[in-house]
Amino acid sequence: MQRRIRRRSRRAGMTLVEIMIVVIIMSLIATAVGMAVIPMIVRARIEQASTDAATIRGVAEMWLIENGTCPSVSELVDEGVLRDGTRTLDPWDSPWSLECERTSVHVTSAGPDRELGTEDDIPVEEG
Repeated sequence: MQRRIRRRSRRAGMTLVEIMIVVIIMSLIATAVGMAVIPMIVRARIEQASTDAATIRGVAEMWLIENGTCPSVSELVDEGVLRDGTRTLDPWDSPWSLECERTSVHVTSAGPDRELGTEDDIPVEEG
């Protein structure tokens, strides 16, 4: 009777090879999910940057027309012109670039690389 119990206890657990196979399969699944999710996150941030920049541009254009000066984002916040909840930094936590030209305002996000003047900048000009 003791032999049967010993045999069962040896076979009751999983072998190292079985555990490694499970870990490898889980790693492959996690990699596949990561490869699919990361581009979605980047696209969502770009869309958010475009939306926020368009909001800031509209408010900054009104400021420019009323005051005759090109505002900064901090001025718009300090004067209470920007609504609560409007992001004062882009989705990559970089400051917005505002440039005024007559009655139009050009708002630019530095984009994922956080440097202005590169390919991934996200400009919002005329609506």
